[in-house]
Amino acid sequence: MVLLQIFLVFFRIGLFAIGGAYSFLPLIQKEVVERYHWLTKDEFLEVLGVVKIFPGAISIKFATYTGYKMAGVPGAVIANVGNLLAPAVLIMIATYFYSRYKQAPMVKNAFETIQLAVFAMIIAVAFQTINVSQLYSVKNGLIVIAAFVLFIFSSIHPAFIIIGAGLLGAW
Repeated sequence: MVLLQIFLVFFRIGLFAIGGAYSFLPLIQKEVVERYHWLTKDEFLEVLGVVKIFPGAISIKFATYTGYKMAGVPGAVIANVGNLLAPAVLIMIATYFYSRYKQAPMVKNAFETIQLAVFAMIIAVAFQTINVSQLYSVKNGLIVIAAFVLFIFSSIHPAFIIIGAGLLGAW
């Protein structure tokens, strides 16, 4: 029964996480923390911190962690199949229709509006991943601003920004 639940949870997450890696986080938190209580909120935030240091999609790492915690290797496999199945099927269907109707005003407006909602959820998750009081420190504020500016206005690879921040923090 738990394998079916794991599959369905990560299938839903894969189905509705529109907009990229961080759009998965509110969905994962709602399902895995609030609905099924497979992870506590503190564990969710700890796992989020850990999965950020490993390469690959956040959703795959969360699916692997949660599936493995709940049902071992079969749970990890089932969580990832559920996570990947919905977007794979949807992108095949969407590619067909999008290539035909991408210039239609309703289609363009729908995608623009979805982008705004995903943007808002990403900001919300960003604030949940840190203790907001950390932002009151001048040093921490400068780190946030520097990372933002480097990411937006330079050609420095994001991995180097992350490594640099880690080295700065360790120093």
